[in-house]
Amino acid sequence: MAQLYFYYSAMNAGKSTSLLQSAYNYAERGMHAEIFTAALDDRFGLGKVASRIGLASTAHLFNSQSDMLDDITELNAKQKIHCVFIDEAQFLNKQQVQQLVTVVDDLDIPVLAYGLRTDFLGETFAGSRYLLAWADKLIELKTICHCGRKANFVVRIDEQGQAVKEGEQVEVGGNDRYESMCRKHFKELVW
Repeated sequence: MAQLYFYYSAMNAGKSTSLLQSAYNYAERGMHAEIFTAALDDRFGLGKVASRIGLASTAHLFNSQSDMLDDITELNAKQKIHCVFIDEAQFLNKQQVQQLVTVVDDLDIPVLAYGLRTDFLGETFAGSRYLLAWADKLIELKTICHCGRKANFVVRIDEQGQAVKEGEQVEVGGNDRYESMCRKHFKELVW
């Protein structure tokens, strides 16, 4: 029986690396997996999932208008899908998470979603909120703060290296714009 998994963490915990390794494991066993990623994140090229350690794969794109159920159903009709992987799952909306639940429950295809739990202000993203509520399995991937504690927050940094305390929830960036921190250091900078 298929399940919906949500792998969540702060930045730099290896979410994309884990996704790519798991997708490779399916391929190695002769099974077909499909990878999706958010269209708004084109840091590594449009339609590509890449990890900081050099692994990469092509991916289907989703945006706020995408119908994940229709897209996956169409792909499954062409070639049986054994697993669906979602990178940047925090950018899914409520309806898309519901569609993924239907993929799992009605099409019997496992879905492994990977994403951030919270934004730079400590607020949950819509996709993360509904994945945390509806996933069958929640798996935290861990990374560390500069102090050595577990980092479970992300701080947005401006050009002068100062913490940003307001702004749009979504601003695509990497280590040049964000730093993962423990709650103590997040509070000191953002609260």
